[in-house]
Amino acid sequence: MKSARASRQPAVPLPAAPLLKRLGPGLVTGAADDDPSGIATYSQAGAQFGFGMLWSIWLTLPLMIGIQIVSARIGRVTGHGLAANLREHYPPWLLHSIVGLLLVANTINIAVDLGAMAAALGLLIGGKSHLAIVAFAMVSLGLQIFIPFPRYAPILKWLTLTLFAYVATAFVVHVPWGEVLRHTLLPPVEFNTDYLLTLVAVFGTTISPYLFFWQASQEVEEQRAGPGEEPLREAPEQARAHLNRIKIDTYVGMIFSNTVAFFIMLTAAATLNVHGITDIQSSAQAAEALRPISGDFAFALFASGIIGTGMLAVPVLAGSAAYAVAESFRWPIGLGLRLAEARGFYAILTVATLVGVALNFTSIPPVRALIWSAVINGVISVPIMAVMMLMAVRTEIMGRFTIKRQLKILGWLATIIMALAVAAMFYALWHSLI
Repeated sequence: MKSARASRQPAVPLPAAPLLKRLGPGLVTGAADDDPSGIATYSQAGAQFGFGMLWSIWLTLPLMIGIQIVSARIGRVTGHGLAANLREHYPPWLLHSIVGLLLVANTINIAVDLGAMAAALGLLIGGKSHLAIVAFAMVSLGLQIFIPFPRYAPILKWLTLTLFAYVATAFVVHVPWGEVLRHTLLPPVEFNTDYLLTLVAVFGTTISPYLFFWQASQEVEEQRAGPGEEPLREAPEQARAHLNRIKIDTYVGMIFSNTVAFFIMLTAAATLNVHGITDIQSSAQAAEALRPISGDFAFALFASGIIGTGMLAVPVLAGSAAYAVAESFRWPIGLGLRLAEARGFYAILTVATLVGVALNFTSIPPVRALIWSAVINGVISVPIMAVMMLMAVRTEIMGRFTIKRQLKILGWLATIIMALAVAAMFYALWHSLI
């Protein structure tokens, strides 16, 4: 008896779409990486070490591209997100440990990002920060729950444009470009605890677990929303167009992400560090410190960027947690489904956001929360990356679309470097306690 797949007419390979149409999950994922907590990390690196850490942004770029392409391919080839593939092929304890820690880390990150957005709005127009936190959270939830995915995805794509504020900021402050080029190409690496801890923070901010889950799940969303599109294991004739699109989308998204991170660090180095301001605890503090040095326009650009990227990052953080938890329990998932069709999925998304709001009403310092989030992300990033690399070469998962040598090298190199960075982080934390 012939299968449904065998009995249907051969599909026509998908035509190549214009460049803008090819950009989606990869672009949004890359832009969401430059969230307000990431801005704080990059600003601190520039303020503390000047131009001496700019090189790290470009070191992480090929590693980030490699591991994100792997996650996207897993989603598009299998038609399932990372958590669903973990559930099907790996022990339950591994799935539940990773998803539980991801939920905690994402919720803390949501709290920090909402607080930073409210603080930035307060700097721009004044007002009560707690009201702004609630307002930002409600707008974010409303867009995710009530706007159908085909209309919501372009909103996320257009929000990425807000990150150009950080590129513009660098061109309204004085930058010694010759010195920048020299430090980028010939980095003055230091071997002390502060430098290594900051370097680990930059690595952990750039390569984060929630990005893997989000991009894989967004590929599944795109596939389900596309007429006639199926997982590539079931529709290999669509593979060339989609794998090429994933490559272009991820390259553009990660280059965009790291370029923005470079300019954030550069702006902090050229302004704050030069004027002796070397301790930045939040992105809003970086914006406020910029005003007396570089003027109101540079300050307004920087602060506005915090709000824009926060509106992009909060739904990505909440959404990636919801995808992971819902897939773990085999619940209906997806922003393409209505609230009544995916109650569990939207419940996790809502709870993660509201707990993030609630954390801003406690006495927990944002910096301490961010440190704990970084530690949790460090704990889970390496096993997630290792499992992803193992998934990507298993024919029972990927069929004929297992990854080839170049992606294997980049993916495993990223995993090893992250493992070393996490080990260095724990060593430094242990050293600081004794």
